[in-house]
Amino acid sequence: MRKRPMQARAQHTVQTIFEATAQIIEEDGEDSLTTNRIAKKAGFSIGTLYQYFPTKEAILLAMIARERRRVMDELNERLARGAAEGVDPERIVRERLRVLIEAFGAGGRFKRSMIRLAWQLDHHENIMQAMREAAEHIAVATSRLDSPALRAPTAATIFVLTRAVMGTLRSAALEDSPLLGTPEFEDELVRLVWGVLRA
Repeated sequence: MRKRPMQARAQHTVQTIFEATAQIIEEDGEDSLTTNRIAKKAGFSIGTLYQYFPTKEAILLAMIARERRRVMDELNERLARGAAEGVDPERIVRERLRVLIEAFGAGGRFKRSMIRLAWQLDHHENIMQAMREAAEHIAVATSRLDSPALRAPTAATIFVLTRAVMGTLRSAALEDSPLLGTPEFEDELVRLVWGVLRA
């Protein structure tokens, strides 16, 4: 982003740009997206849009980063709640995977388009940073659960798990697989992760 939206009005402008972008993709598909169409749909001049974003790709990357942050916050919140309530570790694994599948794999036309664009557009360093964050979350999660059912994961365990899960989601999203969002897909990911983490 060119300009950080600190004031409420600026934040509203950015949110309106995001909503306009989403509507265009949902109604006409990702190929129809241009900065001129986004500005028109949002009700702003192209100059206003360019104050915040230099390109349509910059808008999409900002939307992707916001969604990634939301998902990580949700995962942290669910983990803390599950650990505090003494929830079965396998159930926590399933719930975390369900959040990841819904966030980075499944959904309606717009969501799937955004996910494909995210996997195609996002910079390698951003994706690697997300993988590192996911690895930290898994390490924190398993230490908080402190369950005899789980073995203490090593750095290699966590590396393999994050790449296996996110690589599977990425492939399924880019291939527009009909398996995404199905119980069978979720079950197989749970078996994979639980099989690695189980003591």
